[in-house]
Amino acid sequence: MAEFTWQTAVIKIGSALVSPDGTGCSIQYIQHVARFISECRKHNKHVILVSSGSVAAARGSIKTGIKVSASEKSAMAALGQTKLMTLWSTLFDFPCAQLLLTVDDLNDRQRYVNIKNTIQELLDNGVLPIVNENDTVTVERSKVGDNDNLAAHTAIAVQADCLLICTDVDGLYTGNPRTNPAATLIPVVEHINDEIMGLAGGAGSNVGTGGMITKIQAAKRATYSGIQTLLVRGNDPTTFDKLLTGDCPGTLFLPEDQGNRAKHEWIAHTSHPKGEIIIDHGAFIAMTERGASLLPAGIIEVKGTFAQEDAVLVMHEGTVIGKGISEFSSAEIQQIAGVKSHLVSRILAYDASEVVIHRDNFVLITPEKLTHFE
Repeated sequence: MAEFTWQTAVIKIGSALVSPDGTGCSIQYIQHVARFISECRKHNKHVILVSSGSVAAARGSIKTGIKVSASEKSAMAALGQTKLMTLWSTLFDFPCAQLLLTVDDLNDRQRYVNIKNTIQELLDNGVLPIVNENDTVTVERSKVGDNDNLAAHTAIAVQADCLLICTDVDGLYTGNPRTNPAATLIPVVEHINDEIMGLAGGAGSNVGTGGMITKIQAAKRATYSGIQTLLVRGNDPTTFDKLLTGDCPGTLFLPEDQGNRAKHEWIAHTSHPKGEIIIDHGAFIAMTERGASLLPAGIIEVKGTFAQEDAVLVMHEGTVIGKGISEFSSAEIQQIAGVKSHLVSRILAYDASEVVIHRDNFVLITPEKLTHFE
């Protein structure tokens, strides 16, 4: 059994734990989660809860067709969210606060920082933040899509050192334990590669929107940011007894990089690129080997339409080399591409920056990271 320590954790609870029957919500399993959270707080540990189950909580209370429409699901989420918050609040003797997020909130740097600051303020005041996706207003293109990855985003935002995913399985197995009796639990994963991703399979529960694949995606997102991730069975009360002693009864995914700063994590893993900047070979060498900023002189072409401080991809010879925050809009870059830095202010007719992307606002992206996070 793997051992771990932590000070700030994001705990994700799946729909199957909130609504074991798929209709309404129940304390059957989450009472054990609540007890665990209460015990952790007694030891001055910070906890943020990401709870699924709003749609399942309202199932049967909203009239739906044979196939649930988007508006019907949104209505269920709106009603179910109040049921969900009421249920969690009854299990604690301290206040709870609700945060409903969308992918647009996470992509926007200012809103992202405000999310972090709000959660920290709640923690400082002894309030338990409870996070969920805002299913009442989101459309398909603006959805995070599942609460596993939302939990990973939240953990990165608050710079947690632990992401705990509680579900209705023991952890990651070498095969599907439901169909393969020889499958064994993997206690520790040092690196999430293609082989590990291949073990994920499809959805295991008919209640939630995720499955093992989203849990491994979330673990990959979190571990790349230096956050250890645990996948454990949440409907077994002994799980939380073991977690309180520092043991992981499921699968522990080890962090890969403890050195990334919060802003770099947002740039690499959360920000959505609005365009592309194509650079020449000299700029490529300067940025990848010397850690230099991107200067106007090294730009060959700009693609897409974006504003100042939007995230953009940096390309060289058809390959993405990184992602950064642009000091200029796409229209301005078209005017200054290829010119010397000292001419920028004269061309744009205002006192402008001499760099297009500052090195502090740029992150190199390996092909492996790009495949997952793009």
